[in-house]
Amino acid sequence: MYYKLNGVTQRLSGAASSVYRPQGLRPAVPAVSPPIIFVSPTKLVSEAGSQVEYLGANKVPDLQKVFQRSDGLPVHLKRGLMDRLLYRTTMGLTIGGTLYCLVALYIAAQPSNK
Repeated sequence: MYYKLNGVTQRLSGAASSVYRPQGLRPAVPAVSPPIIFVSPTKLVSEAGSQVEYLGANKVPDLQKVFQRSDGLPVHLKRGLMDRLLYRTTMGLTIGGTLYCLVALYIAAQPSNK
């Protein structure tokens, strides 16, 4: 004999074996297939032949030239003004956050005045 938890009384009650389904377990096969997450190609492989068409230009060779240039700059600053701004903003926020934490710790360490 199988038992089933009654949601109202919070007690176990007898159940037929055909009704038995433990809580939390679901059937192995979903009733509806999940939606496709990734975009499918515009052409099927059999239609495209051996060539694959890309919508954008390949920027990898140009970026390899930029990053492999030996100009003494670190990699995270090689692309110019935006890299410098992002780097300096990140460093400023890091230093500011560290100072704020140290001040907060100093204030928290002081005894309260009564």
